[in-house]
Amino acid sequence: MMVLIWSSSAMMLRRFCCFSTSASSSFASAPLSSLNKKRRLVFLGSPQVSASVLDALFSASSAPDSLFEVAAIVTQPPSGRDRGRKITPSPVAQRALDKGFPSDLIFTPVKAGEESFLENFKSLEPELCVTAAYGNILPSKVLKIPSLGTVNIHPSLLPLYRGAAPVQRALEDGVKETGVSLAFTVRQLDAGPVISCQRIDVDDQIKAPELLELLFAQGSELLLRELPSIFDGSAKRKAEEQDESKATLAPKITPKESWLSFDQEAITLHNKVRAFAGWPGTRAKVMIVDPQNGQSNTTELKIITTRVYNGAKAQSGDADDVVFNKGSLIFPCGRQTALEVLEVQLPGTKVVNASAFWNGLRGQKLKRI
Repeated sequence: MMVLIWSSSAMMLRRFCCFSTSASSSFASAPLSSLNKKRRLVFLGSPQVSASVLDALFSASSAPDSLFEVAAIVTQPPSGRDRGRKITPSPVAQRALDKGFPSDLIFTPVKAGEESFLENFKSLEPELCVTAAYGNILPSKVLKIPSLGTVNIHPSLLPLYRGAAPVQRALEDGVKETGVSLAFTVRQLDAGPVISCQRIDVDDQIKAPELLELLFAQGSELLLRELPSIFDGSAKRKAEEQDESKATLAPKITPKESWLSFDQEAITLHNKVRAFAGWPGTRAKVMIVDPQNGQSNTTELKIITTRVYNGAKAQSGDADDVVFNKGSLIFPCGRQTALEVLEVQLPGTKVVNASAFWNGLRGQKLKRI
């Protein structure tokens, strides 16, 4: 049974505590004497992509010749994730619990600078912290605790796209190349010396969730490859300072950015659809017109999958008319371009392909707004 312990002073969740027996767990049953021979690593992460990094660390730490152990995990507090707003652990916390990791070593401070958390964190005597999409800024008090410092897996080629949404902003900009960086964490956002990086080419149809998964998978490999040099200190000597003149920012995405304007070029809209896939998605206002009586209805249409239309433009009676061509909805866009929409979703319905949506119009016209 999992029991949540709350602070009487701040009324904030501190950690998971579990009173169920877990003697079979390799984590719970490992003698402290054997664990203390390895470097003590604390992992900080929250979303699903971070869970894949944690899996890689668990796997590597269980090897007979492993240099480290996962001493603790720090993640975002439980929150309501489903429609029913059921309170559930973060994906990282859930993955750790599923693996049998001791629940009293999973910390969930609202802010990493909380005094109660800092006391517990210091008592762990961590030698290295690894962050991967933790979602909380680490204050200097935290950064000073691990003797070997803190390293971060950041899904961009630093100093490009520092900030909360590097993958989304890179796709929005239509980059042809991106990558993942392993860098030391400093107080300034994503500005620490870079230990190593991995470059990849960006397919023009890949969406943000898939690219995030790919980059964090490669980031896990990069981390495991560099851990020996981090532990022996050589990583700090070889790490390169970032060129501040080349730094760009990747600010957090807001829901109001999800609206599409068909006055823009098709390539701009296509890149935005890829970038905002998953959350917050991309939306457009469209008008459905009944040609028999002239009545019209404006509705919101979520645009799921697109590509830039390169075929001959279908003839239409109005510049705002959306036409159907070979399984796609063709939206006229700015500068005489067109966007090919392959999947859409009406409010309260499931995602459907363009053919199913067009058939559902039953002869009504579709216009962009």
